[in-house]
Amino acid sequence: MSRSDYIIRRIGMAALTVVFAVVMNFFLFRVLPGDPAKAGIRDPRLTAAAQQSIRERFGLDKPLLINLEGNPFDSQFFRYFGNLLQGDLGISYNFNRPVADLLRERLINTVLLVGVGEVLAIIIGVALGLLAAWRRGTAIDVGVLLFGLFTWALPTFFLAIILLIIGSTFLGLPVAGIRTAGGASDPWSQIVDVGRHMMMPTLTLTIILLGEFMLIMRSSLLEVLSEDYILTAKAKGLSDWVILRDHAMRNAMLPMIALIALTLGFTVSGSILIESVFSWPGLGSAVFEAVGRRDFPMLQGAFMLFTVSVILANTAADLLYAALDPRVSV
Repeated sequence: MSRSDYIIRRIGMAALTVVFAVVMNFFLFRVLPGDPAKAGIRDPRLTAAAQQSIRERFGLDKPLLINLEGNPFDSQFFRYFGNLLQGDLGISYNFNRPVADLLRERLINTVLLVGVGEVLAIIIGVALGLLAAWRRGTAIDVGVLLFGLFTWALPTFFLAIILLIIGSTFLGLPVAGIRTAGGASDPWSQIVDVGRHMMMPTLTLTIILLGEFMLIMRSSLLEVLSEDYILTAKAKGLSDWVILRDHAMRNAMLPMIALIALTLGFTVSGSILIESVFSWPGLGSAVFEAVGRRDFPMLQGAFMLFTVSVILANTAADLLYAALDPRVSV
């Protein structure tokens, strides 16, 4: 299989997966019990006429799949699919605003939190993994292994609560939100304020991701160091640093690149617990709030965004891996 054929095949598979996810996302919230018109607006004073008006406004009065009494495409599914192609994710029951606008506002905050936490976890995890593999069997290796296993096994919710207590009690850091209400108006003070709010949730995310990067990097480097070409490089009299930099690291980073891409996609959807504990106004907290309020359009849009992010991350990992290792597309 040529490189171009492999790329076309992977992109095609990603497109089919997105279509399947769209269909599943549509039916997932239609099989839930209860009347969405009553669930979205919890007002016991709603009359039957008011409920019918709400159903008509949100298109809930249309047939689910095919309209047998008129235009067959005038149904909830085809309306949803057509609106989705135009970037319309519906109207939030709770906020009475387009879901796309609400998710866009929250997405920026989540990307900020996930981006910083992911970068820190990658840098620290790769560095400690390299150190442990290079000093295999020493006290440093054992210490890194124990630390990596401990952080990997930590429950996210438990760690977030512990760091929340430490940050608020001993460090005097903010406990909720992304900025202080009525804070300073100059740009530098706002950056400092956002940074103080980010410290604990970013640290939580970094610690949660750190162990996985560390252990995979150590395992990958140990496998590379056992190859014959590393022994040849040592026989040539090359220094340890040159061998590690020019020969071992490049090949050991291949599994890490795939892991980073996959982790990034899952981290966007997996930040719900961290954002909920620290009241961080991102996608995670938006989903948590929408579940409590039974805001189905908001949940549907958020799940669609999470699904697409994971699919894109998987596809990017496949294409990047193939670019770095030609054997993959053969």
